[in-house]
Amino acid sequence: MQIHFEKYQGTGNDFIMVDDRSLTFPQNDTSLIARLCDRRFGIGADGLILLQDDKISGLKMVYYNSDGNTSSMCGNGGRCFAAFAKKLGLVSDSIAFDAADGPHSATIASDGTVSLGMADVSRIDIFPDHTFLDTGSPHHIEMSDNLMKIDIRKQGAEIRYGELYGTAGSNVNFVHPETDGTFSIRTYERGVEDETLSCGTGATAAAIAMHVLGKTSRNRIGINVMGGKLEVDFTAKAGKYTDVLLIGPAEFVFKGEITC
Repeated sequence: MQIHFEKYQGTGNDFIMVDDRSLTFPQNDTSLIARLCDRRFGIGADGLILLQDDKISGLKMVYYNSDGNTSSMCGNGGRCFAAFAKKLGLVSDSIAFDAADGPHSATIASDGTVSLGMADVSRIDIFPDHTFLDTGSPHHIEMSDNLMKIDIRKQGAEIRYGELYGTAGSNVNFVHPETDGTFSIRTYERGVEDETLSCGTGATAAAIAMHVLGKTSRNRIGINVMGGKLEVDFTAKAGKYTDVLLIGPAEFVFKGEITC
């Protein structure tokens, strides 16, 4: 079997993109998906995304983590999905599609910047040492004064598999405020089971957490990820965050075919 694919990345969060409108991709083959995402024996990626038709939205994004399992919403993946659909000629400068957490829309600027509409957030759990919220995927947010010295893989895994989150686990984010009003973040992603250079739902969660904690009064917040810069824009009213946008680049890397 030959699989035609394109590779995309959004601030270093990279994805294998497959046009599966024909529904021929073996989407229940977990081991195959994991092998394609393997950086030594496959194409290499943080995840794999199928583009399929959808009767209601028109298009559907099916997302798999690099371990081969389907997952919850991926923000950077959604932005790359929009760019991929445009490159295929399926949309122009705007798109509507369905994903694991429901319907999404996005706009694609001439410079390649994609602004992706994210789910509303109304429940934010605040604890003495961390904050938890779901932005399409669950996120643990923790402040850090020594962001670059953290062993993300070790500390992230301890929290992800710890008693706080049970068998489902959570993504884990460490956040540091910068003097220019932006925030730097490092993320351990479940399903990848390691640090990624960027996590879109994590950046969204961090921005909202910093606002609700009073670390910033801005409603457009710059988030510095290891692979670049993202922005999160939202409307905050009565403890609810609506009109949430995840904004940043989504770039084509290469295309090819692989025999499986």
